[in-house]
Amino acid sequence: MEAEIPIFRFQTGLLPVLTLCLAACNSTGGGGLFGATSGPRETPFGVNPREQSVDGLIVGHRLMAAAEYDLALKAYLRAAGEQGFTVDVLSALGSANLHLGRLNQSEKLLRDAVKEDPNFVPALNNLGVVLMERANYGEARIFFQRAFAADSGQTDMIRENLMRAIAKSQDAVYAEPEETSRFTLVRRGYSTYELLSEL
Repeated sequence: MEAEIPIFRFQTGLLPVLTLCLAACNSTGGGGLFGATSGPRETPFGVNPREQSVDGLIVGHRLMAAAEYDLALKAYLRAAGEQGFTVDVLSALGSANLHLGRLNQSEKLLRDAVKEDPNFVPALNNLGVVLMERANYGEARIFFQRAFAADSGQTDMIRENLMRAIAKSQDAVYAEPEETSRFTLVRRGYSTYELLSEL
């Protein structure tokens, strides 16, 4: 048997109350004053909960390509909230922090990514880039070697990074204390980077 629809008798002072009731029903997404509500609203206004949201990693990669590193970092953090701290998310967060110049955060995130998957090439390579930026050439060389081996030598950029790390680790033994090198970080693909030396 169908539920009866409540019928209201029109009275002079009741119209504003009915108007408020109808407005409340519309604004609460159908639960309304007369329906059962399940507590506070779980989705923001203007968001359709039935539609699939875009993967935060994809959004972050697009923002990184557009050099919007702060926004990319936020998208990656959203991906972490949705997916957890997977190796892809950790590596992406490390890459965004690297571009923002936050080397401490970047190194920690990339080390965590490498612990999660010791053969994840982008994390190995990008950790090597961070270590090169910090003039830790010997350890950078180790991570580039691991990235090169895990990649089976297929990526020229990783080979070039490795060669630079080898050269810098050998030069560091003989370099004068005043001598400093400068590197330019060049993006190759969604989450891997190449170092270009200015020497």
